[in-house]
Amino acid sequence: MMRDSFLRRGLLAVTVTIGLSVTMTAPQPAFAQVTAFKQAVAETAARDQDIASFYRTNGYTPIWTGAGEADRARRAALLHAIENADDHGLPVARYDPQGLMDLLRSAKTPRDRGIVEVELSKLFLKYARDVQTGMLIPNRVDSRIVRDIPYRDRSAYLTSLAETKPATFFRSLPPRSMEYNALIKEKVTMERLLQQGGWGPRVPAKSLKPGASGNAVIALRNRLIAMDYLTRSNTVTYDDALQAAVQQFQVDHGLNADGVAGAATMQQINVGVEKRLQSVLVAMERERWFNTERGKRHILVNIPDFSAKVIDDGKVTFRTRSVVGAVSKDRPTPEFSDVMEHMIINPSWYVPRSIITKEYLPQLKRNPNAVRHIEITDSRGRVVNRSTANFSKYTERTFPFAMRQPPSRSNALGLVKFMFPNKHNIYLHDTPAKSLFARDIRAFSHGCVRLADPFDFAYALLAKQSDDPEGTFKAALNSGKETKIVLKEPVPVHLIYRTAVTNARGHTEYRADIYGRDARIWAALSKAGVVLGGVQG
Repeated sequence: MMRDSFLRRGLLAVTVTIGLSVTMTAPQPAFAQVTAFKQAVAETAARDQDIASFYRTNGYTPIWTGAGEADRARRAALLHAIENADDHGLPVARYDPQGLMDLLRSAKTPRDRGIVEVELSKLFLKYARDVQTGMLIPNRVDSRIVRDIPYRDRSAYLTSLAETKPATFFRSLPPRSMEYNALIKEKVTMERLLQQGGWGPRVPAKSLKPGASGNAVIALRNRLIAMDYLTRSNTVTYDDALQAAVQQFQVDHGLNADGVAGAATMQQINVGVEKRLQSVLVAMERERWFNTERGKRHILVNIPDFSAKVIDDGKVTFRTRSVVGAVSKDRPTPEFSDVMEHMIINPSWYVPRSIITKEYLPQLKRNPNAVRHIEITDSRGRVVNRSTANFSKYTERTFPFAMRQPPSRSNALGLVKFMFPNKHNIYLHDTPAKSLFARDIRAFSHGCVRLADPFDFAYALLAKQSDDPEGTFKAALNSGKETKIVLKEPVPVHLIYRTAVTNARGHTEYRADIYGRDARIWAALSKAGVVLGGVQG
């Protein structure tokens, strides 16, 4: 209420001051006033090509500092937007509303107004881009965030604003997705919880099992009550009700729902409101980076959720567990979007050069018959005779051979891979290592995404182009031959990284920050002025 009151008083003052500045300069010839204004706009805008182009095109006509109602409405909409930037997790101080008010009040001459005109356009463009496509540049925060940000043309922002009702235009800037709206609501909830002190003390135990009792169980009980997973209770034992509460918590946090508060579950239970709010603010920035059309049908791989989904018209029509890249230096799965074009059934595995030289070459130096299940081929595709080859004379740089694992059930890619050709050499595929899908944390691959149910995934994709998708797939599979099936309608694939995600009921769930990417993004947001709880420093 105080902020709104200040804003109303400020807007009134700005309107009066600018109105006076227009009328008080009457002794000057009108032509001189116009010339001074235009010259100031041209000079001030010269350092910004987009702004300069806009004003050249519109004949240096003001859109902010004129005396008319349209200009007043734009000023009001801009000031309201930057005063409420924290609603979107953006730092109000970045836009300095008080400084803007002072600048407007100081505009006494046509030249002053020309300078202010351009300054308002600069501020508007900064806010518009921040709220629509993000404040940070992703790959400067983490080199494996290689998403193409859908930046809009800056001149078009100004043109559209001039042609649209200001309030309507500003409402159109943030992402319109249900996910973004849910995150805004969750932000408010987390801020309220933070102000109330959070969920109470941490649980002082690494793990707890049903049947346990004591102070740690009481702490677990109290924390789950505070989180709304358990109704008020006086139990001091890990009883059936507490086990059911733990199971629901596990479901909501992507963990195996066995009702046992093991290490991974306990770690998530002990995450505080402050960290959860950070996840929400980071997810909002990520959603702005991803503010683009995703495809009526698309595939969504959420890396820390260890899941792959087929989305049709906004609804999840297929979901499977996944294994993603390991945490070690060269293995984390990157974030990007591309288009799935085909699948290969009974694939060969052409071993990446990095794996050949870093993993297999050391083994071959010790024993030329190592990794016998993989063929070694020369530059002409001929199989190398291991008994006569001297692998010990090669280095990572000079090793001249390729390696290929022929199709088989034990193939590293399993029996099918799904291709969306990209420079990162990432794809989705089957795997013979099925036991890994039972883990809570499933980061084990070299970067590609392994699917728990690849056949069903294939059926879901083929259902759009075959009356018998399962029959089509199995006919190729049973042939034993490497077979390519082209998708008649290519499907966009989005590899994202969200530790705060919205479920089908509209509730926010949380995941572990397995690669530490969200921590790095939060550090960058914090450095840029974002604070927790909406309290601006």
